[in-house]
Amino acid sequence: MMMEEEELEFAEDLEAILHLTPEVQLAIEQVFPSQDPLDRADFNAVEYINTLFPTEQSLANIDDVVNKIRLKIRRLDDNIRTVVRGQTNVGQDGRQALEEAQNAIQQLFGKIKDIKDKAEKSEQMVKEITRDIKQLDHAKRHLTTSITTLNHLHMLAGGVDSLEAMTRKRQYGEVANLLQGVVNVLEHFHKYMGIPQIRQLSERVKAAQSELGTQILADFEEAFPSQGSKRSGGPSNVLRDACLVANVLDPRIRQEIIKKFIRQHLSEYLVLFQENQDVAWLDKIDRRYAWLKRQLVDYEEKYGHMFPEEWCMTERIAVEFCHITRVELAKVMRTRAKEIEVKLLLFAIQRTTNFEGLLAKRFTGCTLTDVPGPRKPKAPDNPFHGIVSKCFEPHLYVYIESQDRNLGELIDRFVADLRAQGPPKAGPEEGGAVLPSCADLFVYYKKCMVQCSQLSTGEPMIALSTIFQKYLREYAWKILSGNLPKTSSSSGGLTISSLLKEKEGSEAAKFTVDELCLICSILSTAEYCLATTQQLEEKLKEKVDKVLVERINLTGEMDTFSTVISNSIQLLVQDLDAACDPALTAMSKMPWQSVEHVGDQSPYVTSVIMHIKQNVPIIRDNLASTRKYFTQFCIKFTNSFIPKFINHLFRCKPISMVGAEQLLLDTHSLKTVLLDLPSIGSQVHRKAPASYTKIVVKGMTRAEMILKVVMAPHEPAVVFVDNYIKLLADGNPETFQKILDMKGLKRSEQSNMLDLFRQRLPTPPSGSDGGPSLSFSAPTPEQESSRIRRLEKLIKKRL
Repeated sequence: MMMEEEELEFAEDLEAILHLTPEVQLAIEQVFPSQDPLDRADFNAVEYINTLFPTEQSLANIDDVVNKIRLKIRRLDDNIRTVVRGQTNVGQDGRQALEEAQNAIQQLFGKIKDIKDKAEKSEQMVKEITRDIKQLDHAKRHLTTSITTLNHLHMLAGGVDSLEAMTRKRQYGEVANLLQGVVNVLEHFHKYMGIPQIRQLSERVKAAQSELGTQILADFEEAFPSQGSKRSGGPSNVLRDACLVANVLDPRIRQEIIKKFIRQHLSEYLVLFQENQDVAWLDKIDRRYAWLKRQLVDYEEKYGHMFPEEWCMTERIAVEFCHITRVELAKVMRTRAKEIEVKLLLFAIQRTTNFEGLLAKRFTGCTLTDVPGPRKPKAPDNPFHGIVSKCFEPHLYVYIESQDRNLGELIDRFVADLRAQGPPKAGPEEGGAVLPSCADLFVYYKKCMVQCSQLSTGEPMIALSTIFQKYLREYAWKILSGNLPKTSSSSGGLTISSLLKEKEGSEAAKFTVDELCLICSILSTAEYCLATTQQLEEKLKEKVDKVLVERINLTGEMDTFSTVISNSIQLLVQDLDAACDPALTAMSKMPWQSVEHVGDQSPYVTSVIMHIKQNVPIIRDNLASTRKYFTQFCIKFTNSFIPKFINHLFRCKPISMVGAEQLLLDTHSLKTVLLDLPSIGSQVHRKAPASYTKIVVKGMTRAEMILKVVMAPHEPAVVFVDNYIKLLADGNPETFQKILDMKGLKRSEQSNMLDLFRQRLPTPPSGSDGGPSLSFSAPTPEQESSRIRRLEKLIKKRL
């Protein structure tokens, strides 16, 4: 017993020692892969024995199996013994290898130190060798600089002497080249200005430059005197060379020469076109520009070769002429402002802008940055735009006032023409005809806008925009709204007896066909004006200065045209609605309790359909080009007609079962017609818009549900009330009261029904306002259509 317990404890200890973590076990399997069950971590001895001896007969080989296992154990023991013995000397060998490695490292460090010492010695040797070479390089560089400086000094001293001598002899041709060379050489001595001799040479150069400038100005003054009309001199080679010298001198010398020459050249212009002269007025403005053309030709012939080409003297003369002309014209226009007329002003502006265009073709505008000029409007292709014509901007109010008067007269003429000629005629293929006056108005607007933008893109454009706004509103009210037919001016209403006539065509709508065409034409015109006004606003913003863009706003005028469109659609709806009113009145007054059998659709339905067929095709053909507004008309008419039809249904009381069936059939007929309303009377059948179809189905389905509730028996009362709540989904007691009136119930019965109705109403969900409205799922249109077809079959069987 003691042996067995010791063996058991040993096995448990061994198992605890040999229990390895999953990571270690996985690593062992990767290093020593084995398929032997004895090597598996989850080895089970019992399963292994059962594998070796699956049956009792296999126990006969137990000795062989035991021998094999013992042999395997001996081999494992031998392997373990060999490994353990092999590891006996490992520690000693490791220490020996470590010592050898340390010795090798010490030897390596010693060699590295020797190499480093040798490298330092080599570097020191190279520095000593290159030190002498650097000294030689510096000496060479200094020697070269000294020789160059001495040469420059010799050139400078000789150049200054020659410059002074040539200046006294006025040898400007030689001076021009020499002076530039002396100035260039002197630049090399800026850092030597502390040396007295160098400073003295620099002062002599400055004195020579000053003397040259004074001398050249005196020569030009002598050749082109500023006083007197006659010139004592003219172009010469001396002056031409003097201009070359001026290019090298201070820029102020060149500017003074240019200024004096141009002033003297244009002195005659100031005399000829003085403010008190007849040719100074706007009607003879062409003579100013003709004078300049002659002067430029004269300049090219006489002085073209005297001034350097880069001075652009021809352009400078033209630019200075423009500045003088702008000032002089502004002065004379202020003095004679009352004499300025529109035609005269436009004539002067036109001639001036043409002249500015010629300048742009002839010159590049490179001198415009040298002279302060006016703020030029947007004209990227013409740098001279506005250089003279800017003076007309303060007087453009004359043009604006003229356009105000012209537009007022144009609107009055449009009104007179419309009254005299009537609305434009349009066939079905053409759609609604736009009033021709509309296109004329916007063509005139475009012409004015282009013309004004050529004159100014500043405040005058804002003033013109205000004028446009004024007459857009006048056009909307005088031409469009002012010519819409008035309902009160139409003929009196139709009688019920005339409505119930079976003969088609015996009735007439309140508006005549011409009046309907006129309304459609006004609607189409308003739509055209709305779109074109938006484009006009965009164009105005493109033309005006960027800082003024925010002041261009035609939203109010676009809203006005939108109002005209809405009013036109409302008139068309009211006309058709009013034409159907007598028929609905006749429906409500029919004795529905006395109807004995169900027949075809009632006469009032025929009357409604007749009016629809009379009006809708005319409106559709005249609004063919504005399809979306025709759809709006259909939607608005349906939204007006269906509630009115339901209200008249409530007035039909009392109603018998047969009467309710007849009304249900009539309602289905009207529903069919309304669904086909957009394409009624048209050879081309178009599918009605989904938004419109949804409105018709929803409204007429409610009417059908009302009649179905009326047809239902009111006993038992609970069933009737629940059926009403299910079909109508209306928690308003007033509606329920109307249903009871249609059924012809007595007041006492109605009182009980109302109490029951209030009790049977479902409790409103939490968070609702507790109102009478309910939200039930009504039958789908397909279900209702199927029910209507079954009802029609039932009626036919009865007939």
